[in-house]
Amino acid sequence: MQNLGKADKTTDEIFEDHLLNFNTQQVNATRLHKDINNYLRCIRAMQTANKNLMDTLSEIYEKEWVGQDMLYVQAQNNEMLWADLAHKLADQVVTPLNTYQAQFPEMRKKIDKRGRKLIDFDAERHTVQQMQNNPNRNEAKFIRAKEQMENAKRTYEVLNSELHDELPALYDSRILFLVTNMQTLFAAEEVFHSETSKVYSELEAVVDKLAKEVQKGTLPRRAYNRPLPIANHSAPVIQNSSSMNSPPKATNGGSHKYRGNSPTKDYEMVGMDRDDNYHSSSHVEYNGNGNGNRISRGQYDIPSGATTDNLPPGVLYKVKAAYKYQAEDVDELNFEVGEIIQVVEYEDPEEQQEEGWLMGVKESTGQKGLFPANFSRPI
Repeated sequence: MQNLGKADKTTDEIFEDHLLNFNTQQVNATRLHKDINNYLRCIRAMQTANKNLMDTLSEIYEKEWVGQDMLYVQAQNNEMLWADLAHKLADQVVTPLNTYQAQFPEMRKKIDKRGRKLIDFDAERHTVQQMQNNPNRNEAKFIRAKEQMENAKRTYEVLNSELHDELPALYDSRILFLVTNMQTLFAAEEVFHSETSKVYSELEAVVDKLAKEVQKGTLPRRAYNRPLPIANHSAPVIQNSSSMNSPPKATNGGSHKYRGNSPTKDYEMVGMDRDDNYHSSSHVEYNGNGNGNRISRGQYDIPSGATTDNLPPGVLYKVKAAYKYQAEDVDELNFEVGEIIQVVEYEDPEEQQEEGWLMGVKESTGQKGLFPANFSRPI
């Protein structure tokens, strides 16, 4: 009847303002709760992804590389920081938010109950008004109707009075809650990013050291036994180098040899004849006197055909790449056909026993590393 305009309705404008504020507050709390929980799920997903990445990096980072222990330690530190952030968000942000939001359903039930009691009160009040305007009313029924109206009024007024106190208090609590909740969130994030920045700074330093060792050619290498050359004293002379469809094997047989006090050895050499044709020579003996059609420079043999004039300091002689070579280790050079390489001394004298391998610097890039002698020819 109230909806049809056939009965008057008790109104409370102050309560309606409180109710409007409550509705807005509940909507905002629901949005915050949803987004904070989604944020936490993403943090946990990142925690898992970061752990997997760090585990992979730690496994593929080889023992001989600088900083392997530091990489493992910092990966563990990073994992702990992610776990700590996820725990703080769950315990100190999401849990209080759950408690805060749990107030709204209970308050909503009380608001709905107050609305029902208001309708009961208006209905009883409307009944009393109708009976009061009827001169032929039953007095006993009229008295009972007034008693029921008073009971409904008291019930309504008790609920209404409580809500007039509770709704404003709940609305005002939003400020302190939001401040506390956001302070906790931002503080946890600040600590996390501050500490992780230190971790990543250490990781970057580890990788920088590795890069510098690679560039300098000082990176420790695994000890591999180079395959011995295949002796073939009767190999035919190839008259046209363009007919060679595949490069030689990167094995012993280059012009470099460790001199020192080592005993005389035989090496099978692959060289170029005057018509630029590759051929396999018979065994050529090298000794401390530089025999075998080679000249000596310090502890190093200079191959025939190589000039030692007008070279930069530290350069023994130069070679030109006859084949493309793809490095198979971090201390080796990549080069294309035609690239010029400066042959230099080994930094570690023990490495001079790498038979058939030279230490060189690419003129095009300045990169230093080992390369197979039989992929080049002296110039």
